Amino acid sequence: MKGGSVLILISMVCCVVLMMGLMVSGIGLVLGFRSMSKKELSSPFECGFDPVGSSRIGFSIRFFLILVLFVIFDFETVLVIPSVMWLTEGMEDNWSLFCFFGFLIMLFLSILFEMKEGVLQWKD
Repeated sequence: MKGGSVLILISMVCCVVLMMGLMVSGIGLVLGFRSMSKKELSSPFECGFDPVGSSRIGFSIRFFLILVLFVIFDFETVLVIPSVMWLTEGMEDNWSLFCFFGFLIMLFLSILFEMKEGVLQWKD
């Protein structure tokens, strides 16, 4: 195949795929189920009862911050546990021991920094 015929073939395939996508979208619009009104779709469903209050209740940023801290320290714990097994097998390597203790020191310093900033204290 020459370069021009490959380009024509690729453009034809793209046109066919585009046409099929437009056809499927058009069929979906024509035959789609439309019995619900916009009001019914935009209101929250609470077991057939009228909603009480707003469905968009704000939450404290403290919850989110504690969640992020938990995920970070959980991930670091997952990294520390296999490192202990790895260090017991290769204790002759000083570089791995240095990296492991550097990681633990960084973890400890981050907890101290969070305590100093008052992130872990719950305030109303």
